[in-house]
Amino acid sequence: MKEIKWTKNTMPKTADGNLPVMALTEVEKAHAFHRTIPGYAPTPLARLTHMADYLGLSDVCIKDESYRFGLNAFKVLGGSFAMAKYIASKTGRDISELDFDTLTSDKLREEFGQATFFTATDGNHGRGVAWAANRLNQKAVVFMPKGSTETRLKNIQAENATATIEEVNYDECVRMAAAAAAKTPNGVVVQDTAWKGYEEIPSWIMQGYGTMALEASGQLADYGIDRPTHIFVQAGVGSLAGAVQGYFANKYSDKPPTVIVVEADAGACLYKGAVQGDGEEAIVDGDMQTIMAGLACGEPNTISWDILKNHVSIFAAAPDWVAAKGMRMLAAPIKGDVQVTSGESGAAPFGVLVEIMTNPAYADLKEALDLNKESRVLLFSTEGDTDPDRYKEIVWDGKQYL
Repeated sequence: MKEIKWTKNTMPKTADGNLPVMALTEVEKAHAFHRTIPGYAPTPLARLTHMADYLGLSDVCIKDESYRFGLNAFKVLGGSFAMAKYIASKTGRDISELDFDTLTSDKLREEFGQATFFTATDGNHGRGVAWAANRLNQKAVVFMPKGSTETRLKNIQAENATATIEEVNYDECVRMAAAAAAKTPNGVVVQDTAWKGYEEIPSWIMQGYGTMALEASGQLADYGIDRPTHIFVQAGVGSLAGAVQGYFANKYSDKPPTVIVVEADAGACLYKGAVQGDGEEAIVDGDMQTIMAGLACGEPNTISWDILKNHVSIFAAAPDWVAAKGMRMLAAPIKGDVQVTSGESGAAPFGVLVEIMTNPAYADLKEALDLNKESRVLLFSTEGDTDPDRYKEIVWDGKQYL
């Protein structure tokens, strides 16, 4: 089987000019908006006490995003907040003046008009954008990369969005979405990655993701855990990872948690950038075939990359079998622990944690992270069984991967 690849972060630091994107005050604004959406509730933070004992850790806590707004994934947090911020900016309002009821009112619709929100996605982000657009009485157009499943396509189309699976990879779909928006009256790109000249909306999306980190922080406190010592977080383009890293770096600026970023080895642009070591972005192209569809991205978010290279301790690239093992262990926990239904991209960081703590081949990585019986580890299961058939193949049927 393939091995987990990892590297310490030795990249030169920058002026850290993007860390304020995830300032606590900005995340609190996003959280305040999300709380106005009908059906909002904090997703559970599963405390796996017996698993922590088994792994030789003090605590293992996993944020379970399979409960988010009935959409089975966290991504709606970013798309909904970014769209709300966009409408606020176009109508001369502050986001604090636009709760969800106001946003969906006929009066605001008449004032704002009709926009078409374009995006690229493997499934979860596009579904979140489509869901928000549908409730805001706006249009959504979604481009999906080669290899996307029909289940995820149909979930997006069920939200009255125009969605297609293209014969290109994710990064090419991003370019297609941007080109289509440029040709459409009132076309707006709502993409969870940033590039030069396109940074405002991605920063709003990251702030929306911050709601998940803010909730987790409060739930840790409820468990009597003052701060996590370690955070394992997955990355595709790095928007989520940058949001989580940015939030906790701001919250615990005097003693930040040790953060390890986990990617799918088929993409792993952040890991490869870290190996490169000069602080410049690394680009991965090709089909990037992996079961971790949400992590199959080859071009970093420029905002997140700046945050990550200033604060992350370790970058890792995981093969598919690691994600599959994580899914199975969370689905069949040690007696007394709660079950977490975690999809391929959601379970990868937990799979890496298990290997570090149980496989002598990763003793050097365990030492580099200083993981021990005093460690309190926070992870994010970013999706549930968003593709139920594949989930059953892996968890029920035991399908094997390399």
